[in-house]
Amino acid sequence: MRFRFVLLFSLVGALLVGNAAHAASILVYGDSLSAAYGIPREQGWVSLLEQRLKQQYPDYQVINASISGETTSGGLNRIAAAIKQHKPRIVILELGANDGLRGLPITDMRNNLASMIKASQQANAEVLLVGMMIPPNYGPKYTREFTTSYAALAKEFKLPLVDFLLDGVAGQAEFVQPDGLHPTANAQEKILENIWKKLRPLLKPGKAAS
Repeated sequence: MRFRFVLLFSLVGALLVGNAAHAASILVYGDSLSAAYGIPREQGWVSLLEQRLKQQYPDYQVINASISGETTSGGLNRIAAAIKQHKPRIVILELGANDGLRGLPITDMRNNLASMIKASQQANAEVLLVGMMIPPNYGPKYTREFTTSYAALAKEFKLPLVDFLLDGVAGQAEFVQPDGLHPTANAQEKILENIWKKLRPLLKPGKAAS
């Protein structure tokens, strides 16, 4: 009897390991907007994405490697290790907002994003680039160059682009926390929809739920 239990647990364990090994990873690589800053993590759009995938594309798993306050420079410093560890099939690249809020050089931001895109593509991962907009604190030229950087990178690397992560959220008092920057919990579904429109075409039909 004891042998049967041991054999049963061994088979179950092997099955779980096998399923994890065959799951396609989606790496969410962002900043506080993806790290659920100021709200319970399970209410953030990344967690909502994970729930939706379990229902519709259960062979995909989500890894959230987002860090609040992250800049493109910080993201570039750790992208190689993240890709090596998680071996993502898809990378959702959501960085740059903190560069813009700090007035960091646009050229550096674009170069950093380009390097992260190249690193992801060289690892055979598809990249979904997520665009951002910033307040006009640093003047119209800086603001314009910041916003258009995402479209330029998407064109250069032939990437799908979410034009603006916070479309339908930014500027809406009911969807923004008191700091005026971060979205509330009830805004997360809207953010997910912005992502989902461009993410879903990247998901392989063979991995969809029956």
